[in-house]
Amino acid sequence: MADPAFWNDQNRAQRIIRRRNILEGPLQHYDEYMERIEEATLLLEMAEEEGDESEARALETEIADLRSAVSEFRLKLMLSGEYDSEDAIVTVHPGAGGLDAQDWAEMLLKMYMKWAETRGHPQEILDLMPAEEGGIKGASLLVRGENVYGFLKAERGIHRLVRMSPYDSSGRRHTSFASVDVMPDLEEDDGDIEIADDELRVDTYRASGAGGQHVNKTDSAVRITHLPTGIVVTCQNERSQHKNRASAMKMLRGRLRQLREEEKEKELAGIRGERADITWGNQIRSYVFQPYTMVKDHRTGVEKGNIEAVMGGEIDEFIRGYLEMQIGEGLKASGSDGG
Repeated sequence: MADPAFWNDQNRAQRIIRRRNILEGPLQHYDEYMERIEEATLLLEMAEEEGDESEARALETEIADLRSAVSEFRLKLMLSGEYDSEDAIVTVHPGAGGLDAQDWAEMLLKMYMKWAETRGHPQEILDLMPAEEGGIKGASLLVRGENVYGFLKAERGIHRLVRMSPYDSSGRRHTSFASVDVMPDLEEDDGDIEIADDELRVDTYRASGAGGQHVNKTDSAVRITHLPTGIVVTCQNERSQHKNRASAMKMLRGRLRQLREEEKEKELAGIRGERADITWGNQIRSYVFQPYTMVKDHRTGVEKGNIEAVMGGEIDEFIRGYLEMQIGEGLKASGSDGG
């Protein structure tokens, strides 16, 4: 940053500053927690010497808060993936279940929007395809903030809903599914991902949903197909076709990077197979509204009975459970007991 030419490339400079802040953050938190620990230890010793039970009880709250903060800090330090600190693009699609699945996909989209809002993370709808009968056919949500991808990658997979269907006149219980994909929001000039023009098919169409007369007159929405992999990305949130194409390309880079990481994992594990269908038996989490209320993550065993709170964005327990499971598996693989 001391180089006089540092600001010649504004985008590169901003990325370096952001990276520096990400690296400095944990050090600042560490110093803060150590100071609080030393202060609490000193106050506790003084309270014991003076027999001041009220002061000792007051310190219990500080210690509990500190324990929670350090636990969260530990999880953040474990986000060691190359792109864990980046923004995230969350894509939701309905699976088996017809109208209920379309409605379920929209419910999940709102859940992630509320999670982002609660944490103070800026968000932006990149693509939204409303379904005529209700719900959505698909959507992509950009969530910005520190470690957003590292946390939200825990949501990648198939989510199962069990409830009394509002679309069933007989009031019967239905099961439906939706898939959630999460990818890092990569910079356009990420040299690790190279895409040749002849590998792309670009289609334009009129955006759907809100937008007034502009939506009806202009083919501003963009759909890009990556021919070698068959990956399709769409974007229609901007009025400019150029901006929509740029956003779609960023999404494509993220999908290609994710695909590369998945292939590496398969190679290391000796696993081969197709992506799971969005249907029964492949879900990572179940959300039961009737006959009882329960949300259960099938990977970690984490359960929560307050389903309204979960749909209101309170999913941190499930994310924490997934990250702790990943940490445990990593320690086993390295032959460490975590001590």
